[in-house]
Amino acid sequence: MKRMPDERNNGIKSGYVPVNGIDMYYEIHGTGRPLVLLHGALTTIETSFGKFLPSFSKTQQVIAVEQQAHGHTADIDRPLTYEQMAEDTVALLRQLKIEKADLFGYSMGAAIALQIAIKHPDLVRKLVAVSVAYNNDGLYPEILQGEEKLKPEDLDGTEWQKAYARIAPNPEHWPVLIAKEQQLTREFKGWAPDEIRKIEAPTLIIIGDSDIVRPEHAIEIFLLLGGGVPGDLTGLPRSRLAVLPGTTHVTLVERADWLLSMITEFLDSPMPETR
Repeated sequence: MKRMPDERNNGIKSGYVPVNGIDMYYEIHGTGRPLVLLHGALTTIETSFGKFLPSFSKTQQVIAVEQQAHGHTADIDRPLTYEQMAEDTVALLRQLKIEKADLFGYSMGAAIALQIAIKHPDLVRKLVAVSVAYNNDGLYPEILQGEEKLKPEDLDGTEWQKAYARIAPNPEHWPVLIAKEQQLTREFKGWAPDEIRKIEAPTLIIIGDSDIVRPEHAIEIFLLLGGGVPGDLTGLPRSRLAVLPGTTHVTLVERADWLLSMITEFLDSPMPETR
């Protein structure tokens, strides 16, 4: 049975929606055009987007969700896949009667956003994909090797581990979540270039210059989405690319001042003509 949302004194609505075997946690901040926030692996709404929510919610209806085994959403006996997490997210949005929304995904959340844009193009108005790779070749080999060797105790005391311990329904499942995230990366087959090329939503690709995603891979995505043209002659493409200087994967979400300015301008700009 659907759990009804609570409205706190600060106007934030939160609740759970039963989708595909899980009770998926969500929060709604503000009013206006819908913007869906999709967090990174091992993180929560707060640890991925805490610096963004106050600004976004002034002008948009922000719908932030927590995926299976993350944050307030409990785990169940199934692996994590981008396909399943995308379908969970879409099912939640349908139940909330969201017909079309902007998507802002970070890391794992950006991959979920790509999957939604590919499989449910009718739902996506614009797409912001921060630190995303469309296959594992887009990541540095040492990142893949390091994730495979990661042990739960390696993250003791980090903000992600502390947030999980504080709000997860079963805090003792932290090692299970890490194992599932490792499996997610290990078994990720990626998308074909043609699948990326067919994304209809105008897309802003963002990485740090010292991210886990190789810069040339971000450029490849940008090109697949129609970038790489002389805009003064042809007009601007539907896609955009931003590389933040002096920025790593972890510090990306600390660059709220930069990201808010470019993301807000992108979301508020007129929609390009249909291809």
